[in-house]
Amino acid sequence: MVSGKRIADVGYKLFSGSMMLLTVYGGYLCVLRAQRYMQKQKQLQLAAQNESTASETIKD
Repeated sequence: MVSGKRIADVGYKLFSGSMMLLTVYGGYLCVLRAQRYMQKQKQLQLAAQNESTASETIKD
């Protein structure tokens, strides 16, 4: 027969394992979001540079 301590140990290991997986998955999502943010900022900066060079060539 399985003792209560054994069931508690297995339950704890399952719970802590799932929390570790959730933490890793949350970090992965955070990294993805940061990469998208940086990429968007780079695109906006390039668009602003292209707009400023286009307006300079029109003035000349």
